[in-house]
Amino acid sequence: MPAETTCLQVAILGPLPRIFSYAPPAHTGLLPPGIRLRVPFGKTTRIGILLGYGDCPTDIRLKPVETVLDTQPLLPEALQQLLHFGAHYYHHPLGDVWSTALPTLLRQGRPLPEVAIRAYQLARPEHLPPRPGSRQMALISLLSAAKPMTEIPTPLRSVLQQALKKGWVETRTLPNPSICAQPLPYPLNNEQSHAIQQLHQAQGFSCWLLDGVTGSGKTEVYFETIRPHLEAGRQVLILVPEIGLTPQLLARSQARFGRAAIATLHSAQGDSERLRIWTQAATGQVQLLIGTRSTLFVPLPRLACIIIDEEHDPSFKQHQGWHYSARDMAIQRARLENIPVILGSATPSLESLYNVQQGRYQLLQLRERATKASLPGITVIPLRRQYLQGGLSNTLLTACRDTLAADNQVLLFLNRRGYAPAVLCHDCGHLLQCPRCSAAFTWHRQQERLRCHHCGNETRWPADCPECHSTALITAGQGTEQLEEVLRQHFPHIPVWRIDRDALPGREAFANVLEQIHLNQAAILVGTQMLTKGHHFPAVTLVGIVNTDQGLFSADFRAPERLLQTVLQVGGRAGREERPGKVLLQTHLPQHPLIQKLATGDYQEAAQWLLQERIQAGLPPYTALTLLSAEAHQRAPIQRFLQAARHCAPASLQVSGPQPALLERRAGFERAELWIEAPTRQEMQKALRIWLPRCQQLPEARKVRWSVDVDPQSLR
Repeated sequence: MPAETTCLQVAILGPLPRIFSYAPPAHTGLLPPGIRLRVPFGKTTRIGILLGYGDCPTDIRLKPVETVLDTQPLLPEALQQLLHFGAHYYHHPLGDVWSTALPTLLRQGRPLPEVAIRAYQLARPEHLPPRPGSRQMALISLLSAAKPMTEIPTPLRSVLQQALKKGWVETRTLPNPSICAQPLPYPLNNEQSHAIQQLHQAQGFSCWLLDGVTGSGKTEVYFETIRPHLEAGRQVLILVPEIGLTPQLLARSQARFGRAAIATLHSAQGDSERLRIWTQAATGQVQLLIGTRSTLFVPLPRLACIIIDEEHDPSFKQHQGWHYSARDMAIQRARLENIPVILGSATPSLESLYNVQQGRYQLLQLRERATKASLPGITVIPLRRQYLQGGLSNTLLTACRDTLAADNQVLLFLNRRGYAPAVLCHDCGHLLQCPRCSAAFTWHRQQERLRCHHCGNETRWPADCPECHSTALITAGQGTEQLEEVLRQHFPHIPVWRIDRDALPGREAFANVLEQIHLNQAAILVGTQMLTKGHHFPAVTLVGIVNTDQGLFSADFRAPERLLQTVLQVGGRAGREERPGKVLLQTHLPQHPLIQKLATGDYQEAAQWLLQERIQAGLPPYTALTLLSAEAHQRAPIQRFLQAARHCAPASLQVSGPQPALLERRAGFERAELWIEAPTRQEMQKALRIWLPRCQQLPEARKVRWSVDVDPQSLR
């Protein structure tokens, strides 16, 4: 082997900023990039990814690789290129990028599991045991069916293993299951048919924005678009922003395409299950894969199309570790694999609307509901000088009574968990705050706990005020738990379903509640963001936005866009079938420009108004933005580092700060940031490649934890 190729370049899985060199193992020949290696690292060993070969340093003796774990790359070349692009664009260590992309058990060095579909059948009669025991007879009876069995009950599995060894049970490998599409549940309208026709004609890479009002049948457009791909044996990836959206989409997919060759992948599954599904997808056994953010990196050898549902949702942005956008990375994967990508939403992000204007995306619009139902009208309820009962006006309470009397359902939206968002002293005004965060405790009455929603810190209700020792502690504000209590008092004989992470901590609990809701009987749904998108509630005819004003005064420049999207998304749950719906929006500020825009229900007009504001303010998508954040237990080292970083920034960047983060202290760490702007993403990337290595060399950089967020989606 030539001298210049005797050094292996290895990315250690984890947030290490450099690439490490190792001597190759003897007698292995050339190893392909993308395989896992177990390598010595300090006093232990670590798992690393082989990136390739490089020049061997002459001044040190390299440690040899301990074990070669794979014979073939875990990811195909296009996905490896995607990870390298993601590490480069978001300026994050490549080893941590690979770690994010791989299942936990593969990161630990486990082998790929056997996922071939095996079936069991009895051997010839002369091979059967002459005097079978009771459990052997049970297995013989089970396998006497005409078709080979793929699933064996747990009590019989030990007997099965003995039978396989003795030869009286045989195995055979079954072919991969295939998709069997069912007919359309209802005729498509002209807008849906036009969109599907356009998407069927798409060749190679193209990016489509499917802008359809709530209830316009975007999912049926997805299904009819991917049906030819699935019937031809190709694969499709659908990304959703949250786990809560997977059960409903999975059920609809299985009803349309059968249960075979369809799978979901998300963080609520166990490590073994995730690895099994990952491997089945990588070997082509899964044709339709539905999952959340990290599912983007699953290898799919026959991938034909990627769909990003609810593309506007900020959950597609990773906020810890590698700050990647799954939506933007999905577009890059589609470009690398030369396939179409579809972004769907009833309230598209301003970035996507801007990209349509720039000709980067092609626009498809669905302006009417698929069921011919009318979009719900929005009525603004001014709250000034009104008597409120648990935060509910008489107008909204009366509307609830009328809706329930007609045997319909009510959905009330309040984006605040817990009983009350604050507890304070009635005598001195002291606010009970989390000692680790610059945020108030939230009172959870059912658990009898004060809880910080930022770091998870909990405590009991104190005996007295820690400031003046008064016992006059009171709650302030309202959360979903309190709203549920008020509604049960007003409507004692009506089911009230609270839908938030406290009431429904697991995926199964949420699925059980959805099953009850879909009985379409009179009920009240109270919830947070979990209710705002993707769900189809046929019996909901009234949606009430309990507190619109909490989204009007955030320091995050994206807050107006988020409020607009949230209200129209949750309002779109009303009147989706033959029963007409309406939306009541409570506010103390009925003359606020955004409230006026919301009252029209026209997202396009309001979005264009917000885009004009962004132009005037010089904000994304018309400029590029990056946040350089730092945290430490003391403020002084943060200030010193950020000041030093600002002073060494290239002149092409506009740097503001240091300034406190929106949450100035979190989990015991003080936090501050630099706000970095450039005219374009290209200029931003060029400058960051010069600047960030300078920041790494600063002596102050070793005294703080700092990170870079390119294209941030929220200020945290």
